[in-house]
Amino acid sequence: MNLELRQLRYFVTVAEELHFGKAALRLHMTQPPLSQTIQALEELLGAALFERNRRGVALTPAGLALLPEARRMLAQSLELPQLVQRAAAGEVGRLTLAFVSSADYSVLPPFLRAYRAAYPQVQITLQEATSDLQLDDLLQNRIDAGLLIPPLPDKAKLELDYLPVLNEPLVLALPAGLPALKRTGKLALAALPPLPLIVFPRAISPPLYDAILSVFRDAGITPEIGQQAIQMQTIVSLVSAGMGMALVPQSVSNLMRPGVEYRALSDATPLVETGLAWRRDNASPVLRGFLELLRKEIGKNALC
Repeated sequence: MNLELRQLRYFVTVAEELHFGKAALRLHMTQPPLSQTIQALEELLGAALFERNRRGVALTPAGLALLPEARRMLAQSLELPQLVQRAAAGEVGRLTLAFVSSADYSVLPPFLRAYRAAYPQVQITLQEATSDLQLDDLLQNRIDAGLLIPPLPDKAKLELDYLPVLNEPLVLALPAGLPALKRTGKLALAALPPLPLIVFPRAISPPLYDAILSVFRDAGITPEIGQQAIQMQTIVSLVSAGMGMALVPQSVSNLMRPGVEYRALSDATPLVETGLAWRRDNASPVLRGFLELLRKEIGKNALC
């Protein structure tokens, strides 16, 4: 059906005037082409829109049904240029963002607040995922960006860009109330009772796993690997249940659980980095706006 906005505009004008001559004057045209346009619209729709007689013009039931819809379509057409301009500026659209669980306790909430305030019309789809799954989703174009723990594999570096967002130390998560430990200040690994180490499988994030084990190695300790869990909140819950201890990024200490005590280490610990990765060929204006705002927030140190 080749329905034209011009036909709808002519129809609405005649419906408001209920007089073809007055409608033609309002449209700055002569009456014959106006009448021909309305007749063509009636033929296209398969129903008479106006009753024409010596007393004047009146809308038929079909015309009465069409009038509000025609007005709505014309109003929407006027909004199209603004909609297109806003989409080109990244102000409307959709963004799919994945994140590691530790980001949920550090950079993610404050940045989402800032982004929602700046781009209220963008629909954000969030999904928690480990770094390895995020990299696969990015390479398969299933997500727009991912907050993950580097480094990126060499293959991924060919297609992805990366922006460091946060660096933080590792801290201890211990079952609360352990005897023979000083109640305040930093703790040394050598002063801890022998507790199983709760950690995630190495395949999920080899760099973070190796960083955790290196802290024990540098202290001359070989930890007993106990339970393994994928999510940080699960690891902390296992600590709460007295199943062992864990080394977690400092931001995870924002996750409060009964029976868990977070303590800084006197042992040297590597910094754990969280950053954002995205496809280099993703030309989405929404992603561009997301990246610009993230860089500003990092510059203001507003995410730490």
